[in-house]
Amino acid sequence: GFTPQNLANTAWAFACIGWSNLDFFVALLSSLSTVNRASLNDVELSQLHMVSLHFQQEFTDQKFPLAHIQSELLTAFKSQEPRPSKLQRDVAAAFSRIGWDHTFEFETREGLSLDMAQPETMTAIEVDGPTHYLIKGKGKHRIENGRTKFKSRILRQLGWAVIHVPYFEWDALIDFAVQDAYLRSKINSGKK
Repeated sequence: GFTPQNLANTAWAFACIGWSNLDFFVALLSSLSTVNRASLNDVELSQLHMVSLHFQQEFTDQKFPLAHIQSELLTAFKSQEPRPSKLQRDVAAAFSRIGWDHTFEFETREGLSLDMAQPETMTAIEVDGPTHYLIKGKGKHRIENGRTKFKSRILRQLGWAVIHVPYFEWDALIDFAVQDAYLRSKINSGKK
């Protein structure tokens, strides 16, 4: 049989790719509803929180099979402290420089941590370093990894406009004037 970790990882992986089969998720998550809570660590509980967000978006009229531990899932998810990078701080400083008012490290009511946000306009800024990408071919082509795509999809389903600032684009900007123009363009193209 599957261990609780196997079940949590599998549920997360299928939610990550946007799998939309109610029977599959109910069967998988119902198996987890009977396990000892102590057999799941914070990473697995955090994964299950993201699964719950996917479930709620995909199956709006269904009760989440792990609703009885929903608060524990959220607590575990929120316990992962954000660690802002120098890149993220540089981008935030540039947004301030161009007068784009934002909150640094904003947390949505669903517990999602945004690098920067304008909650009143539901605009999220995600500064994506190398760990957000998979390298295809000889290192020239980068594609967002599943975790990054999953978070963006959930945010969009929740009504957020999501603007990504990839590290490889930012690193190519030679001075403040070029950075400022780049961010203005991102903001203008990211408006709903």
